[in-house]
Amino acid sequence: MLVCLMAHDKSGALDVRMENRPAHVDYLKSTDYVHLAGPLIDADGGMCGSMIVLDVPDMATAEEWAANDPYAKAGLFERVTLTEWKKVIG
Repeated sequence: MLVCLMAHDKSGALDVRMENRPAHVDYLKSTDYVHLAGPLIDADGGMCGSMIVLDVPDMATAEEWAANDPYAKAGLFERVTLTEWKKVIG
């Protein structure tokens, strides 16, 4: 099952993002669940969130994966949604 994780950073939290970025990237690479991933970009060209597509057996696995992300543990996100996603093109 593909699940789209959309996470929006708290306002003014770029320092939290940058401090935890190496651990976050290592986490992305450490599991077999990440189908694709990248930062959301604001109008000024700065990182302001994350979009990750997970390939997981069920929603519970996606929820557990999201909770263990170093960004989530650092309190970076204002809000996070996990939504089943269907790949049509690409």
